[in-house]
Amino acid sequence: MIAVFAVTVLYVLFIWIVFFKFKWLRLTPVWGVTTLFIGLHLTLVPLVGMRFIAPFTTDVRLIRHTVQIIPRLPEPTIVEEVLVQEGQAVKKGDPLFQLDKRMYQYQVDQATAALAAAKQNVVVLQEDVNVAQETVARVQAELKYKQSQADRYAGLAQQRAAPAAEAERWQTDVLTSQASVAEAQAQLKRAQAAYNSQIDGVNTGVLEAEAELNQAQFYLDNTEITAPDDGMIVNLQVQPGMVSGIIRAGAIASFISDKDPYLLAMLRQENLKFVKPGQKVLVALNLYPGETFRATLKDIWWASGRGQMLPSGNLPSWVDLPSYPEGRLATQIVLEDASIELPIGAEGAALILTNEKSPFTWVGQIALRSYT
Repeated sequence: MIAVFAVTVLYVLFIWIVFFKFKWLRLTPVWGVTTLFIGLHLTLVPLVGMRFIAPFTTDVRLIRHTVQIIPRLPEPTIVEEVLVQEGQAVKKGDPLFQLDKRMYQYQVDQATAALAAAKQNVVVLQEDVNVAQETVARVQAELKYKQSQADRYAGLAQQRAAPAAEAERWQTDVLTSQASVAEAQAQLKRAQAAYNSQIDGVNTGVLEAEAELNQAQFYLDNTEITAPDDGMIVNLQVQPGMVSGIIRAGAIASFISDKDPYLLAMLRQENLKFVKPGQKVLVALNLYPGETFRATLKDIWWASGRGQMLPSGNLPSWVDLPSYPEGRLATQIVLEDASIELPIGAEGAALILTNEKSPFTWVGQIALRSYT
């Protein structure tokens, strides 16, 4: 850069000596055009160098994270209160909107009762197991008694000491008791299966009731919409009495977060030849005329929508290239002074210093200060 500056000075001095001081040549139109042509090329060298060493862009805008405030409720619900005003700054957790919670409170009460019933049912199931066990023990005892009687009368009948009909009756009773034992054992298995229906030691009926209660409590809690972070409410679209439906096609307000704002600077692709994350940046903002701010290049977004195609059966087509603007890439910039108040969408210009010691940055800083 210094060499270019020296050559330019020497060239101007040469023109002055030849055409004006000693008038060795007459400044004809031909010499004038030639002299101007060479001089313009000498002045273009710093501009070309600045294009790569100190990329400059006036397409800069401030980005903030935004959250669309949408109620998460399963039923159309009336908005009872709007607790925030347009443009009001809020803190994380501050209430924003209160929706009618009566229906969801009823659901919580119903789920609470169902949970209590499910827990009581576990006790009933345990008692059913106990009853079934006692029934099995009783019918087994009866079977044992009847079997002994059947064996006794069968022996007596063979000795003709008792009627054969009595022996047959006891044998029929044994068969009936065996059927009763089988039925009682089946009832016991059924009761044990119902009682042992558990996950990690908790009855599945209780778990199901708890899940329904948690869901009902979730919807009840969401009748009060709170701020997701520190920020500001804009685009307030809801008023008391309006119904917020289950169709989540549109938000009732927009929330702008104060957390981690950054600048996006759009650059031509050839300007990124020497640009790397971590380099210093000078920023001029339209909100602060006459001032520049130091910043750091955080990242380069190596992506452009011009390279994206949506799935379809259509063949790729492009518009006439001469009328199509050049695709640019975004660079993410973070201001060093986080206390600077900037609204979302604030605009300005940025100068990236790929080499702070290069004289080419002088021209870039002149352009930046001329802009601001």
